[in-house]
Amino acid sequence: MPNLKQNTSLFSPLLGAYYFFYFALVGVYVIFMPKVLLDLGYSTVEVGIIYAAAPFMRFLLPFIFRHYLALTTRVYLLSLLFTFIGTVIFINSVESFWLYLLANLLFGASMGISLPYIETIALSSLSKNRYGKVRLWGSLGFMGIALWLGKILETPYEALYYLSAMAFFTFIFGALLTKYDTTLHESAQDDVSFSLSKYWAFWTSVFLMQVGFGGFYNFFTIYETSHGVSLEMVSWMWSFGVICEIVMLYFQGPLLQRNLLNILLFATFITALRWMMLYLFPDSVTLTFASQSLHAISFALYHTAAITYVFSLYTQKKLAQQFFLGIAFGLGGSVGAVLSGQIYGEKMFLIEAIITFMAFMVLWIHQKRRIAYETNEI
Repeated sequence: MPNLKQNTSLFSPLLGAYYFFYFALVGVYVIFMPKVLLDLGYSTVEVGIIYAAAPFMRFLLPFIFRHYLALTTRVYLLSLLFTFIGTVIFINSVESFWLYLLANLLFGASMGISLPYIETIALSSLSKNRYGKVRLWGSLGFMGIALWLGKILETPYEALYYLSAMAFFTFIFGALLTKYDTTLHESAQDDVSFSLSKYWAFWTSVFLMQVGFGGFYNFFTIYETSHGVSLEMVSWMWSFGVICEIVMLYFQGPLLQRNLLNILLFATFITALRWMMLYLFPDSVTLTFASQSLHAISFALYHTAAITYVFSLYTQKKLAQQFFLGIAFGLGGSVGAVLSGQIYGEKMFLIEAIITFMAFMVLWIHQKRRIAYETNEI
């Protein structure tokens, strides 16, 4: 097998291109589509339900792969294809709530397969320092699409066309990466060592952390524009957060050599403060930009530390990454989307801050349990 840590001349650019278009796709879906749906007559409750569909599929998938399937190259390529097909179906179904909901289930299932496959290859092939410098291309894609569409978007269907285009390029570059997969594709169903309950507090924490992100991912644009901020300014707010994220991804390598659980605790606590800022100062553009600067910690640092920590916990690397995506962005994102649709209003970010602080407390319990386990006290 080739040593990809030494031979990254083509691997790193292709991986960077995949991240760029994958997260540009996420950017269109998260930043602009909720407002598109409102413009087409959806209620906030219906938006919450729609945005619960894709994450819910990401939650179900790991259990299917745990018992019945292996994340093979063929399955991965099919996920890329159906991600693109799902976005095409969006164009023809968006004006029907139930048809669009079904299309989101297909889209969510497909998206939930491809990223864990790529993350496992990246973590296996790149150093911690190099990973962040390649992964930041995803942040550039997210920021680029936010600035571009924030400036030129005029009709709801334009966002759908861009969504399909980003899915197409994700398919192309994602397919080119398969030749760099040197990991085994065995099924995990016979691996009795794989356990979620052993680290229940950690999994509960990552779930609650993403529930707390529900209001931000699905209603931040709507929340800010309702307080008199222009859509273009909101796109700059999104982009500023991503700029801070990029800086963190580039320089975070030395931080990740330290205790990962301490990093996760710090990032979770900072995120609770971030939501409290949005609750207390919804009309302040300056303080909203300040809260967006914390995206460097609450997303970039937290996400890299979390997937690296999960990578170290389990021998079934791809399955572990699927469960992280499924429990955090899947179940947590699904519950967060429905909840945010129900609680949308002046106190939404107060509730999000409380939920995130609960995630901090449960993670602290996990840390104490790990310390006790390592000293043979439990």
